[in-house]
Amino acid sequence: MKIEQIYTGCLAQGAYYIESKGEVAIIDPLRETQPYVDKANKEHAKIKYIFETHFHADFVSGHVDLAKKTGATIVFGPGAKTEYNIHEAKDNETFKLGNVTIKVLHTPGHTLESSTFLLIDEQGKDHAIFSGDTLFLGDVGRPDLAIKSDLTKEDLAGMLYDSLRNKIMPLADDVIVYPAHGAGSACGKNLSKDTVGVLGDQKKTNYALRANMTKEEFIKEVLDGIAPPPQYFAKNAMMNKLGYDTFETVLEQGNTPLAPDAFEYIANEEGALVLDVRPQQDFAKGHIPNSIFIGINGGFAPWVGALITDLKQPILLVTPKGKEEETVTRLSRVGYDNTLGYLDGGIEAWLNSGRDIETVTSISAETFKTDFENKTIKVLDVRKDGEYKSEHLEGNNVQHLALDYLNDNMNAINSDNEYYVHCAGGYRSMIAVSILKARGFNKLIDIAGGFAAIKNTSLATTDFVCPSTL
Repeated sequence: MKIEQIYTGCLAQGAYYIESKGEVAIIDPLRETQPYVDKANKEHAKIKYIFETHFHADFVSGHVDLAKKTGATIVFGPGAKTEYNIHEAKDNETFKLGNVTIKVLHTPGHTLESSTFLLIDEQGKDHAIFSGDTLFLGDVGRPDLAIKSDLTKEDLAGMLYDSLRNKIMPLADDVIVYPAHGAGSACGKNLSKDTVGVLGDQKKTNYALRANMTKEEFIKEVLDGIAPPPQYFAKNAMMNKLGYDTFETVLEQGNTPLAPDAFEYIANEEGALVLDVRPQQDFAKGHIPNSIFIGINGGFAPWVGALITDLKQPILLVTPKGKEEETVTRLSRVGYDNTLGYLDGGIEAWLNSGRDIETVTSISAETFKTDFENKTIKVLDVRKDGEYKSEHLEGNNVQHLALDYLNDNMNAINSDNEYYVHCAGGYRSMIAVSILKARGFNKLIDIAGGFAAIKNTSLATTDFVCPSTL
C-alpha cells in the first residue's frame, strides 16, 4: 500500500494518491489531472476510483477530466447529485482497491453530501481517514456553505457535531488524519500548519472534539467568528456539480502569446481585464493603465476569487517570463477559464511599442512616519477585520477598509483625497491601490512593507477595538 499527499500551498489543499496491487484511487484531485495519470503510468498502475469528499467550494476539482481520461469511477457520498455520471455511495459502503478497502462514512455538516473515507489496510485494520472538510487539524469545516431554504447554518453545525461524534471520534487514536486543507484555507477558522496528524492528538487538542462538549456549545463555538465566504465559493461548487470545460482546452486558449497591438485590441474590444501578476515592486515601477495587480507569488488564486466577481470575465495576462502557463493553470483552479492570452515580451514589449505606462508611488515606513507626524494625511488600512481589531495605527485619520470588501464599499472613501495605503506586508495594499487606480482614485501612496514595517518605527499603535468606519 502506498499513500502520497499531493499538497498545493497556494490553495492550502491536499489531494491524495493511494495505490495497492496496481490499483489507484485519487481523492480530491486538482484541476490539472495529467500528473496523476503520469504517476500511475510510471508505477504501472491503473486509476480505478476518484473519491470526492464533497462538492468543493474553494477550488474546481479535476474529477470530471480525470474520469474521462482514465475511465475511473467518480464516487461521491450520499445525496450528491450531478450532471455527469457518478457512483452515489451509501453510508458504510466499501470499495476494494487491490488488497485494501475504502469505506464511506457519511459525515454531513460542512455540506450535506460530505463524506469521510476510511482506509482499511491489508490486515483489516483502520489505517487512515481522508476527512475532506469534515475534520481539519485544529479545526472543522465551516457549516455555512450549503444552506437550503429549509436548513440554517445552525442546522448544519448540529449535523457536523453528530457526524464527528458518531463517525469520527469512535475510531482508534492511532488512525492517521489526512484533511483536505491546512492553514490558509477559508474553509475553516483555525487550521493547523500541519497537513497530516493522528486522531488521538485531535481528540486532545481540537476544540471541536472536546470531551463532554454539548451540541449547543459546539454550534456556538464553530459559528463564532466565521467571516462571510468569498463570492466565488458558490460558483466553484456549482462547477463541481455541473461539470466544466477540459483543462487542456482552457490552457490552450490562455497560454497564447499576444503582441502589444493584439493585446490592446482584445482589451478594448472584448472588455478584457488586464491582470498583472508580477511582483508588486515591478508593478509599482511600471504597468499598463487600468490593469489590476494580483501577484502570482502571493495568495494569488484566493484573491482572484475574492475580487474578480465574474468567472467568465475575459482576462489578459502580464506575467514574469516563464510564468504564463502556471498563471493560466492557477486561474483555472478557481474557475477562471476565460483567459485569452498573455503579453508576449512582457511590459518591455509594451514600452518598446511606444505605449504609455503608469506607476505607483511606494514609500518606506520611515518616510511614511515623517509624513504622518508632519502633515495632515489620511491612512487606509486594508487588512482583514481581525487584523485591524488586533492592532492598528492610532489616529482619527486612520480608516479601515478590508480588501475583501473593497469592491462593494468604494463609497466609503473619497477620490479627491490622498491616501497612504497599507496592509500587513505590502502585497494586499498594492492590490488595493491597483483596483482603486482603475476606478479613478489617483492620489494613492503605497507603504512598502506594510504594518510590519510601520511597527518598527516609533509610531503609536493600539489594540483598542474602535468602531468600523463603514
